[in-house]
Parts: sequence; structure tokens; C-alpha cells
Amino acid sequence: MNVRTLCLSILYECDATGYEIRRLCVEGECAYFIEASFGSIYPALAKLEDEGLLKSRTEQQSGKPSKKVYSITDAGRAAFIEELSAPLGEDVFRSPFLLFARFANILPRDIVEMRANEHLESTIASHKKLEEAFQQRSSNAADTWVINYGRAMMELAERHMRSHMHELITMARAEPSKDAAE
Repeated sequence: MNVRTLCLSILYECDATGYEIRRLCVEGECAYFIEASFGSIYPALAKLEDEGLLKSRTEQQSGKPSKKVYSITDAGRAAFIEELSAPLGEDVFRSPFLLFARFANILPRDIVEMRANEHLESTIASHKKLEEAFQQRSSNAADTWVINYGRAMMELAERHMRSHMHELITMARAEPSKDAAE
């Protein structure tokens, strides 16, 4: 799976502007699937259009610049289904917090406690966002399944942080180290 597959997935269900696709990929419901940066979405859309998998139209807006709206072609629908049918790669989980936690023992306790609390707050916010998505979900059973998977993951992460955060904080240095202060 890659950015092009993600763009096709969004357009499979409805037409969208590049901005709308970018928003869904970076901060919306599609941000949970694969990493898609701002700089990778527009080139992917251009390539998909060049390949005939998408088409675009320009829509005039009153008092605003015109906007480019993308829609998927029949060939794009077939390509999307083919990409989904291919063997999946491994799920990728990257976490700056886990790198931080790995080296908690060399950091001052107040910093570890602060970052651990920030991570817990972030996890709670993500969990809450998924709970809201569950309340507003469509009648699509697959959407419900995916949201429930995310809810379970966030619930477990939140529970782990609440139960074991003190262990991480205890690993930290009681006093700031000389190296950390410099």
C-alpha cells in the first residue's frame, strides 16, 4: 500500500479536491492507514491522472480561485481493487514516544514525567476521536469494523500508559544529569 492506493481509496467513494484528499490523509480518517505527507499526495494525484486512473475537472467558485476536483475512472476502480487484492505488507508502527521511552533512564525524571503525561493525553485524545467517529459512523459494516479495531488499540494503549507510566518515570534519573543540562 502506498499514497496512490490511499488516494484511490478516497476517490473510490466520492469526488474530492486535492486539499480534501490531503486533509483526509494527514489529519482525517485516512491518517490511520498509511503515512502520506503533503509533498507526496499531489505528485501521486498527477501520476494517477497521467495513467488514466483519475480525471479532473475545474470548478469555478464565487469569490474564490477555481478548484480542481478529482474523480476516479473505471480503470482507477479496477486498479484499486487489484492493489487491494495483492499481498499486504507488514503493518508499520513508528513512535517517537517509544524512542524517548527507550532512553528514559538517561533523562531527568521531570522531563520523563512531562513527556509521559503528554503522551497519555495524546492517546486519550486519539481514543476520544475514535469514540466520536464510532458515534457518527455510517451504516457501512466495514467502517464500523475498522473504527472498532482502532478503538480497541487506543483503549489498550491508554490502559497500558495509565497502568505502567509510573515504571517509566521511575527509570528516569532523579536529578538532571550534567550532560542533559549542557
